Amino acid sequence: MRAETIAATATLTGTVRPVQRAQLATKVMGTIEEMPVVLGQIVRAGDLLVKISAGEISARVAQAQSQLNVARRDLARERDLLGKGASTADLVRGLEDRVALTEAQVREAEVMLGYATLRAPFAGVIARKHSQAGDLAAPGQPLLELEGGDAFQIEVPVPDSFAAPLSPGASLQVEIPATSRAFAATVAELSPAADPNARSVLAKLAVPAGTSVRSGQFARVQVSGPSLRVVLVPAAAVSPLGQMERVFVVGDQNRAVLRLVKSGARRGDRLEISSGLADGDRVVLDPPATLREGQSLEVQP
Repeated sequence: MRAETIAATATLTGTVRPVQRAQLATKVMGTIEEMPVVLGQIVRAGDLLVKISAGEISARVAQAQSQLNVARRDLARERDLLGKGASTADLVRGLEDRVALTEAQVREAEVMLGYATLRAPFAGVIARKHSQAGDLAAPGQPLLELEGGDAFQIEVPVPDSFAAPLSPGASLQVEIPATSRAFAATVAELSPAADPNARSVLAKLAVPAGTSVRSGQFARVQVSGPSLRVVLVPAAAVSPLGQMERVFVVGDQNRAVLRLVKSGARRGDRLEISSGLADGDRVVLDPPATLREGQSLEVQP
């Protein structure tokens, strides 16, 4: 038995996500008057998703518009009087400033009124509903989640040791167990920073256009890492010993020596051994259950 250099491989778990997704919230407080969408509904960009009651804001818009109309009339009158020498330039400038201020107040109130209506920022499907008509909406409170249905990606955390050789554009093999569908996906994004807790880097793989996947599906991703020096033994040499594993090796004077081992990945008919054996050890294949340490062995050439 000899240690061998092999290419490290790993099967990682990822999740299918849409490239476009948005969590929609309002910027005003009020009762939800309308939410004319249901889970799974396909919507177009600009479609109405939520309408919040905005009586107070509407009143502010009307009040600001009324003040603007009065300010404009006053300004027009004073300009006319100034031309006749019956007013002053300072009074006209003051009214011009008043008009500019009330115009800004109208624009601000109209913007706030616009926040009472949520429309789809892009075409997609309603993935989640956190509220319904009649609920009270608060600023920043998520109401809906919208996901695009045209382009998908697979988000997968990659261990540091496997992330080093990866770069945008690299191709990785992916399998969707739910559908037994396999395909090659390209690394579209690779985070420059590792998660300090998981010691992994987030990679986003672009799913080829036309591939049938669904948001949230589980995915298996095959990645390769740096070459490793590992000890491989025939699987037939490893046998259980309670909760542990053992291998018999040929010791001095061809006597059996029991070694407790820790096995790893299976490669064909062989197992990786991470501890318990050394390069050059000779192992006993298919040891009988009656074999004990110290027994004489017949060594085959």
